Amino acid sequence: MNRRQIKSVRRFNREVTRRLGVLSNSFLGRGRPLSEARLLYEIGIRGAEVRDLRTRLELDSGYLSRLLRSLERQGLVRRMQARDDARATTAKLTQKGQSELKTLNRLSDHYAASVLGPLSQDQRERLVASMEEVERLMRAAAVQIAPADPRSPGARASLKAYFRELKDRFEHGFDARKSITADPEELTPPNGYLLLASLDGATIGCGALKIKDRRIGEVKRMWVAPEARGLKIGERLLTALETCALAAGLRTLRLETNRALKEAQQLYRRSGYREVAPFNTEPYAHHWFEKHLGPRPRKPSTDRP
Repeated sequence: MNRRQIKSVRRFNREVTRRLGVLSNSFLGRGRPLSEARLLYEIGIRGAEVRDLRTRLELDSGYLSRLLRSLERQGLVRRMQARDDARATTAKLTQKGQSELKTLNRLSDHYAASVLGPLSQDQRERLVASMEEVERLMRAAAVQIAPADPRSPGARASLKAYFRELKDRFEHGFDARKSITADPEELTPPNGYLLLASLDGATIGCGALKIKDRRIGEVKRMWVAPEARGLKIGERLLTALETCALAAGLRTLRLETNRALKEAQQLYRRSGYREVAPFNTEPYAHHWFEKHLGPRPRKPSTDRP
């Protein structure tokens, strides 16, 4: 990134916050700030757990509690303990709150129409397409990739989804018991690594590195949730695994894949992997790939000139 890009993002943020009324204490003329109106929308007709609201909106507990207390004083929201978990609190809209939400939705539609109204049809299409692209890229920027314990709930859930997709897509199904292993102990340092990709507190992808010997590693368990595809998460997971491999002193990465996973094959080829002769007896593999990595990154010198 460069200084021009930074300035453009800041200018865009200022214009959007001004146009959306973020700075006003009476969003859409309803006598409350945007933060409270947004919280009503997120609670919705069905209600929501407070901890989910905190994660979804990235709010600290204290600020969220103040917003909820304000909405409670206005008679729009009530809080109650969840029936199946005494530790969980659920926020629900009162009848007045549901009516207010309907009004906010109607006014929001009118506001959106007022933005589009002065534009030509071509300009409207361009604006909406640009907004959709900004939303997609902002979601991509919010994705976090980090090492995880392969026994953690997020890891187990992503691997279960991965195996389920393989079973659905492979011509003759998939049975993990017949495949080459990548068990938790094989994906725990120093034997290997498991990386998870997350967005808004939910796990949306995984990738693993299994260290075969001092110089060779194998990429395993590459998966991205269908709803998150198109955000280039697979590329980021693969790059992060290569970084782990270099840090571990590996010089070559290998992987195998099934012929049904054409998008995976395209990813590996784009990322510099070349197809090679089979190097293992994986029963579900039709293509084997290999990539030679660069030298191990040098640690920055702490010597003073």
